[in-house]
Formats: sequence, structure tokens, C-alpha cells
Amino acid sequence: MRTTLRTSRAAVIFAAVGALAVAGCGGGDDKAKPDESKPGESAPSVQLPKLNGEKIEVAAVWSGPEQENFTKVLKEFEKRTGATVTFVPAQDPIVNFLGTKIAGGSPPDVAMLPQVGAIQQAVERKWAKPVAAEAKAELAKNYSAGWQKLGQVNGEQYGVYYKAANKSLIWYNNTAFENAGVQEPKTWKDFLAVAETISASGVTPVSVAGADGWTLTDWFENIYLSQAGPEKYDQLAQHKIKWTDPSVKTALTTLGELFGKPNLIAGGADGALQTEFPASVTQTFTGGDQPKGAMVFEGDFVSVNIAQTKAKIGTDAKVFPFPAVGTEAPVVTGGDAAVALKDSKGAQALLTFLASPDAAEISAGAGGFISPNKSLDLAAYPNDVQRDIAKALIAAGDDFRFDMSDQMPQSFGGTPGKGEWKALQDFLKNPKDVAGAQQKLESDAAKAYKS
Repeated sequence: MRTTLRTSRAAVIFAAVGALAVAGCGGGDDKAKPDESKPGESAPSVQLPKLNGEKIEVAAVWSGPEQENFTKVLKEFEKRTGATVTFVPAQDPIVNFLGTKIAGGSPPDVAMLPQVGAIQQAVERKWAKPVAAEAKAELAKNYSAGWQKLGQVNGEQYGVYYKAANKSLIWYNNTAFENAGVQEPKTWKDFLAVAETISASGVTPVSVAGADGWTLTDWFENIYLSQAGPEKYDQLAQHKIKWTDPSVKTALTTLGELFGKPNLIAGGADGALQTEFPASVTQTFTGGDQPKGAMVFEGDFVSVNIAQTKAKIGTDAKVFPFPAVGTEAPVVTGGDAAVALKDSKGAQALLTFLASPDAAEISAGAGGFISPNKSLDLAAYPNDVQRDIAKALIAAGDDFRFDMSDQMPQSFGGTPGKGEWKALQDFLKNPKDVAGAQQKLESDAAKAYKS
């Protein structure tokens, strides 16, 4: 069962709050308000069992700061329960990694799955264990129905969505904008005009992480959702319409307006295809008056990579909502769900903890993280930009669209060098061949859905 949720109200909420976030950036209010409690000062909101001597393994594809921040959450769980938790670095796609582990008789206790489709595959292969009563109670208390349903298969709860993402944001180098004399664009037409002006000022306007195909799927999805609308988005996500549909042609043609102009992309297509996501961010916020790119598109988690530079969020690095291609700006979300692969006391206790505001508070305080947990005190976030993005996510309730590629079979929507990732990398290289890209996308999608 694929879960799709209706949206339009969320677009208005995100656009409005996104504007407020940027407008409020100049104040640089990075501390909790005087009347708000600081992270770590409140009493535990969830009771956990004693697990002295129990060993738990958690697998995720996270690395670098993301892994370090999540490890802080696991350390707190160890402190409260007495268990020993080991983080297992997983290769992408994680379903293939888990298949090898399970075949070898050593599955991790819990896996963090970044795709709805991956949860469904784990259930179909009888790897995943249903969520126990304690974790269900935390979910019911702290999550909207929409976020609960994303972790369900055939009405049964399997996943706990720990991490969310607003994947409809464009971050920019404020100095590059000021030097070019441009303002934040509201529409796709204005976005392209701003890009041309920045290019004329001597700075390449857009940094694209073409080496990581998932970023290209996000470019397409934001354009498609805004241009074709939520109903078409749902149909394409479920392969109820083909990739040869005219709506896909229109979206790819629009994306080609950016990809087809080498002067607008850092390093041109060849350079972009060699640029991985972390570098696409850091090269936007280093180099003084001559960064390699003035803007970089991706979710709220970009702030983790900005933190690796000297740029300060809110002054040097600012953000605006993805520009409206159609009548409304798009709102695409993503997320990572914890799924138990062993029906042990430790695995279920960890799911319960991850569904609580206590765990979310730790990650929120570390930065580069947005929680779908509506019980989390917004004071936990380290700055107003992230606080407002999180506030918008919670205010949207169930009115959002989940990342399309993450709803699809992982062989098509989530595998490096294959399926949608590879087809869009080829399109970046040759954006004039819209029909060829459509044919390749449809051919690969048809195979994936049949299997």
C-alpha cells in the first residue's frame, strides 16, 4: 500500500513561514526565548525498560555529522536503559545491504529506512516486525495521522518516522545576492532571471550535486508537483500514469531551462556530475566574494553541511522556498523511519524512544534535523530558521507530499547508477533529449513495478 496525502494548504503555509524565516534571519536569534525551557532541562517524557546487558545494533546510511548527531541519541538511550547500542554504517541502497546481512544470519535489530518503498519491501520480505504497543502509544500521542500512515503497510504499523525533511528549499550566499543586486525569487521565471543576473555579476549561480542522483529527483519532483499538481503527482508516484505522459515532458522541459545553460551551473554539466551533495553545499558558502555557486537546492539538512564552513545561517547563508512553477509553490517532504528487524525487547524499546520528544530534542539541538514529532518543544532548535521550518512542518498537519522517488520501488527510485537516478543524470548531461529521458524512465519504472 502506498500512502499519498493531499497538499495545497501546506504550500501556502511553507511559503509564508519560509518568508518569515528569511525575514527573521537578520536578527540572528539563536538562543531559546527567556520563557522557553532549554533542551535537556525537562524531565523524561517516556518511560523505558531496564535492558542491562542487552546489545542492540542500528543500521543507517548516515555518515559524518548526521551519524555523529544520531549517536548522541543512542548514547542517551544507553544511559536510560543500560543497553549497549552499536551504530552499523550501511551502504546505499540499504535494502540490498540488509538483504546481505539477513542472508548471513546477522541482521541489525533496527534499521533506519529512508524510503516508504523500502518499508514496504521489508514487510513483503518478512524482515520487518510490527511496532509494539508502547511505541504505538508514543506515535498516537506525538504524531499526526499522516506521519503514522507513512510507516504503515496494509494498516499495520511498522515504521516510526524519526527524521523529516522539507525538501523544497533553496539556500543562497547572501554576499553573492547583494553583489548582484538581486532579491529572493518567488516564481520559476524570476528564479531563472536572478540566476542570469548573478551569472553576469561574475559568479556561477547554481551549485548542482549531479554525482548524487537523488538530488536530481528532488529537482524534478518540486517542478512536477508545482506544475502538474498533486493529483498527477500521486498518479506518477504510483505509476498509474506513465513517464511518457505529457506532464512529465513539460516538467523535464522546464528543468532543462536550467540544466541546458552551462553558464548557470557550477562547472557546467560535467562539473555537476562530479559534484557530490556535501561539496555542492560547501562550495556555495566558501570562496569569499567568488564562491563556486551562489545558490544550492536541497532540504533543511543543508544546514549540517553549512556548519562545516565559516558561514553563519541567517546572515551569510539564507534560504527561500522553492519557487512556484505553477500557481503554487511546491512542498515535498522526506524522512527516515526506524523499523525493527528483530522482535526483541531492546528493538521495541528503541522504537518507543525514537517516537518520543526526548529523542527528537537531542537531534534538534544538534542542528540539521527536523522532527515530525508535534510534541517537541520548538525551543530545542538552534536557530530561528530551523525553528520556523519545523513549525511549518507541524502546522501543515497531513497536508504534504512525500518524496516521490522514496515512494517507488527502490530499484527504480533509490539506487545509485540505476533507474530514475541514472536517467536524470543522463538528462543533466543532455537536457535537449526530453523524449529519450522519458522513454528510459518509463522502461526502468515498468520493470521495477513488475518485479
